[in-house]
Amino acid sequence: MDCIDVYYSPKQVSCPDSSSPSPRKPALVVANWIEQGLPIHIVEPLPTSRDQIALAHSHEYVDGILNCELMNGFRGRQRDVADSLPWTCGSLLSAARGALNNGLVTCSPTSGFHHAGYETGYGYCTFNGLMVTALALKLEGKVQRVGILDCDQHYGDGTAEIMAVLNIDWIRLVSQEHWSPTDAEPFIDQLPQVVRSFADCDLLIYQAGSDPHINDPLGGFLTTNELAVRDRIVFSVAKSIGIPVVWNLAGGYQEPLARVLEIHRNTMLACVAEYG
Repeated sequence: MDCIDVYYSPKQVSCPDSSSPSPRKPALVVANWIEQGLPIHIVEPLPTSRDQIALAHSHEYVDGILNCELMNGFRGRQRDVADSLPWTCGSLLSAARGALNNGLVTCSPTSGFHHAGYETGYGYCTFNGLMVTALALKLEGKVQRVGILDCDQHYGDGTAEIMAVLNIDWIRLVSQEHWSPTDAEPFIDQLPQVVRSFADCDLLIYQAGSDPHINDPLGGFLTTNELAVRDRIVFSVAKSIGIPVVWNLAGGYQEPLARVLEIHRNTMLACVAEYG
């Protein structure tokens, strides 16, 4: 690949009053990658429709959020957040289609998915774009089985809830907090086997969270270098078993934000090194 396709639109950015940088992070991450001269190609995503989002959530919840009648994952009813949500979900869905088409990898610079349940949102998450993407692809006939490797520091409880409510058995969810040790060496040692467990899936959605960092206020036990090793393992093993990967940013809360941007940049560097 000459470039890594990054599915980004300024419309997926919002600026609620929040301690989380996640809603404004897509623009900052993409600008950083361009400034650093990384070989990326920006692709305009398609927004998801209300019906597509409602594959993973109740229609009442979807309408209440998008009409600014219900509290979003930032505990507010901000119009700019509501307007951005079809684009954040659409970024991941569009990128997933791109990964299936090229058979290798794409990136969706998005966060704020895995705590969103069937009709609830919290923890900076409103709609579960991971589940929206998997369910939309299944409906389109593009996949039979989907893997979700959630390497955010925190358990993807919303993802698990939606799978339970909808009685889904064709998605394999591995959430880092649920399976991983809290020491770097056994984590790194076990990771190749974890990635190989997705070999029967048609697509791997990889949440490459930066909040497992040892200095993250909501993390963590891995150094910057160990997080880069994590990313190299995921990409190299996924490529070796022939599973396309779509990856996104997930959490990261360190200050200054430049430290979070460095970790996300390292993930893209690992992606480029394996596929570029």
